[in-house]
Amino acid sequence: MEVSPAWEVQYLHRPTLRVFAILDFNRDFDVPLFDRVVDALFTGRGDEQKMAQQVLTEFKDHELAWTRADGILTVSSSVQSKFIALQVLDKLIQTRWKILPADQRNGIKNFIVEVILKTASTEQSLRQNRVFLNKINLSLVQILKQEWPHNWPSFIPEIVQTSRSNLSLCENNMAILKLLSEEVFDFSAEQMTQAKTRNLKQQMCGEFSSIYTLCNEILQKAVQPSLINATLETLLRFLSWVPLGYIFETDLIDNLCTRFLGPEITRSVTIKCLTEIGGLSDGSDQYNARFVQLFTMAIAGLREIMGPNPDMASSWDSYGDVEQGFIQNMGLFLTSYLTTHLRLVEAQVQRDDVIQAHQYLLLISQIDEREVFKVCLEYWNMLVRGLYEDGRTSSFSGSSGLLNLGTNSSNGNTGSLSFELRRQMYSKILTGVRYVMIDRMARPEEVLIVENDEGEIVREFIKETDTITLYKAQRECLIYLTHLDSQDMEKIMVEKLSKQMDGSEWSWNNLNKLCWAIGSISGSMGEDQERRVLVIIIKDLLSLCELKRGKDNKAVVASNIMYVVGQYPRFLKAHWKFLKTVANKLFEFMHELHEGVRDMACDTFVTIAQKCRRHFIVNQPGEERPFVEDIILNQNAITSDLEPHQVNRFSEAVGYLISAQINAEAQAELITGLMEPSNAMWDQLVTRASSNINELRNVDLVKQLGNILRTNVSACGAIGKGFINQIGRIYMDMLGLYKAVSELISQSIAQGGEIVTRHADIRAMRTIKKETLRLVDTYVKHCEGEVMAVNTNMVPPLLEAVLKTMNTIVNELGSLMTDKIPIIFDSLFESTMGMINQDFTEYPEHRLAIYQLLRTINQKCFNATLNLPPPQFRFMVMSVMWGFKHTLRDIADIGLTIALEMVNNFNISDRNISNVFFQTYFIELLNEVIVVLTDNDHKSSFRLQCMVLARMLHLIESNQVAAPLFDPSNPEFANMTNSLFVRQSLAGLLTTAFSNLTQRQIEVFVEGLFKFNDEFEKFRTHVRDFLIQTKEFAGDVADLYLEETERELEAKRQEEKEKAKAIPGMIKPSEMEE
Repeated sequence: MEVSPAWEVQYLHRPTLRVFAILDFNRDFDVPLFDRVVDALFTGRGDEQKMAQQVLTEFKDHELAWTRADGILTVSSSVQSKFIALQVLDKLIQTRWKILPADQRNGIKNFIVEVILKTASTEQSLRQNRVFLNKINLSLVQILKQEWPHNWPSFIPEIVQTSRSNLSLCENNMAILKLLSEEVFDFSAEQMTQAKTRNLKQQMCGEFSSIYTLCNEILQKAVQPSLINATLETLLRFLSWVPLGYIFETDLIDNLCTRFLGPEITRSVTIKCLTEIGGLSDGSDQYNARFVQLFTMAIAGLREIMGPNPDMASSWDSYGDVEQGFIQNMGLFLTSYLTTHLRLVEAQVQRDDVIQAHQYLLLISQIDEREVFKVCLEYWNMLVRGLYEDGRTSSFSGSSGLLNLGTNSSNGNTGSLSFELRRQMYSKILTGVRYVMIDRMARPEEVLIVENDEGEIVREFIKETDTITLYKAQRECLIYLTHLDSQDMEKIMVEKLSKQMDGSEWSWNNLNKLCWAIGSISGSMGEDQERRVLVIIIKDLLSLCELKRGKDNKAVVASNIMYVVGQYPRFLKAHWKFLKTVANKLFEFMHELHEGVRDMACDTFVTIAQKCRRHFIVNQPGEERPFVEDIILNQNAITSDLEPHQVNRFSEAVGYLISAQINAEAQAELITGLMEPSNAMWDQLVTRASSNINELRNVDLVKQLGNILRTNVSACGAIGKGFINQIGRIYMDMLGLYKAVSELISQSIAQGGEIVTRHADIRAMRTIKKETLRLVDTYVKHCEGEVMAVNTNMVPPLLEAVLKTMNTIVNELGSLMTDKIPIIFDSLFESTMGMINQDFTEYPEHRLAIYQLLRTINQKCFNATLNLPPPQFRFMVMSVMWGFKHTLRDIADIGLTIALEMVNNFNISDRNISNVFFQTYFIELLNEVIVVLTDNDHKSSFRLQCMVLARMLHLIESNQVAAPLFDPSNPEFANMTNSLFVRQSLAGLLTTAFSNLTQRQIEVFVEGLFKFNDEFEKFRTHVRDFLIQTKEFAGDVADLYLEETERELEAKRQEEKEKAKAIPGMIKPSEMEE
């Protein structure tokens, strides 16, 4: 009796059942049975599905699974089964292709070609099997990357020939060529060595003539839309790398613009092709006439499709996906072309066409779609930046607010004329851009209240990185726009605010965006104009706050007032009465019922205190005393409605004010006044805890103590070393509390287990410990010249209770701590390592802190480590190796950095000492570095791994490691050297780890390690190529290129920072150095 498929799979583990034959590679393969197992995986449930998963996983992992692929692809009726067969083949091609005999490689290649030809031979089959063909086409391309051109030189002629024989084959061949182009030119860095990539690119370029001829024939003669589209899609992939003559010395551009841009079915892919071409540049003017022709023809085509002034924003939601996609691609074409060739079209194209292109971009910018807007924004930034820089370099300087550069010189030269003509040409466009930027303004990170999906105004808890990035780009654009015509910017902003006042455009959204835009241009107007505009704006906003009723309305207006005033410290510094009014308004907002408003009031007070601190500590005209004294006297009333974390921000702000007082005695009095309420409560709570230790199990009491410590931390960070008297007042009580809660926590864990650490009282007590260490850590960072006092008075009672703080202390005190390092190891290091060396996840804060401390000791007190007992020293070295095995990049990087610095320290130490270290640990350390270097989970630390490896091998190659790393008494090592021994050790390790590599590959790699170890870039490239060969990184090797990415980003940041310094307003007031 036939067993049912479901029952077969459910009891798959029983070898007596026929289904088990799937895993028996000594028997004929039962394809229908395989299909039933696959079907159980995708449609079954429970144990049936689980067993199907198990047997298919074992099947795919079997080294002979690929031998079943032909039967599955030929006989199976299941698409899912065929996909699994192709997965098996892909794995074979990518990992074991080179070790297969030539006849097997040819057999697989010919089989795949045969399946493709059969499946794509008719239009019906092509349509029905599109997904399968896409997958098997990719398998063919994977073979091509291995075989072409050396073992398959006729591939391109063959594909061209078959394309001319059959339209369906031709369409599929276009897909194959597209995939090949993508694999070679777009994805090669992640999958192939540099040498192989270079060869394939040269071959593609060398044989492109026949490919282009084929594509051109299709575009000239074909009428089948799908074939034309497939050909255009393939051409699109070619355009970025083909010789420019194929584009500009043929009729390709004419065909694209006149034949394929108009019809709806080819419109989208055609505009993509034009985008790719429009972004090309060879640095010469050889093809300028053709670029101009392309632009003129494309704008003419777009006029026919869109009309001159389409209302895209209003119609956007009614458009289908195709129409929306075309408009997005239209924006990409215009921005790409104009970014590359703007000066060319300004000089040689009719002005109406240039303005029409920018008008289209302006209309596209109004569409309420963020990704579309971001594309346009990038171009607007480029345009206004270029106009601004033209104005700076031009000798022209008028009095009309064109550029706020403060220069005066004669006009009339060519550069001035060019700039003036450009400014006039874009004048109306730039006015439109100003409106768009304000209407689309993103929320700055300083704004803490938002409108949620339900239309309510709420406190924001998670900042949106994308929104912050968008805001910064818009801010930059608005600053340039203000410099180009500040009068126009003023007119637009005042006009928009008046419409908020009269209610004609009143809405939360409109007011928010207007005020965010106003705040973003701080510093970009002249002081007189800025003062005039701000007086109008702030007075209107204050009036609006009084006029509006309702909690949410007031919260919105209040947040905008606070954001705007916080962005203009230059204005506030120059107008004391206004500054005082603003401060009092902030104190008023600190009593608002809306939590977000109170948070923002505190944050804005901190911002103003940082930038205007000196104005609060001097006696201003008409005032009885410095305003800071009034604030301190009234602090209880001001903070009466604030939450604890808001009180801390208030204390931080007042701390910044106090820090501006240079008279030590006066500063001490101000600190005493600020901390008086906290100290009174502290004394009361400490007295209760001293009289009864069980009071520390009172959650409310311990939370109050924690809040007071946080207040001290906030004030200390702002005030700096002047906080010493306050530290001294609470220091011993604070350490007593630390010890007491530590004992209570230990007792609780001993009695109740680790679960008690989640209890509220234990968590509150741990806050006491954390904030104690934070306070000491904060003060030591600001102690400035008080290191002897810190060493004498603060260190002794802290030794048993610190980790992160100890890192700061060792870093600041350096060699003064040498004699205390053994104590640190006894009391901290081994016990902490014992907590974290069981896995890579528990106690993450302790984990990072202990490695930071270990690195600091290695840097500042290295000699102290030489005096550690051997067991402790070995434990330290093993801990370093354990560190760089972490998958968390921060810890792995610290571990590798310590290893590198340790090797360097020993290399310059006394030779007797270094010999012992290298003989004991060199080979072991080297092996562990190789292990993480070749491990997929550690690739993010690739750069540091290479640095450690290169340095160690350089020491060997340059004979700086004098002692033998091998046993010289062993006869096997006669005539052995360290260099040869390390080479043999590395080769043996790699041979064991990578059985798929040939001995020659490993020998070449090891030889390269020694050849390039003093040229780091070549060394790193050599290692990266090897890792790609091993296929360990075949899935994603992006992190192997992390250093280049980070270096490029840092260089770009520095360049942008230097440029921003030269442009008034470009650096935010909060980011400017005092």
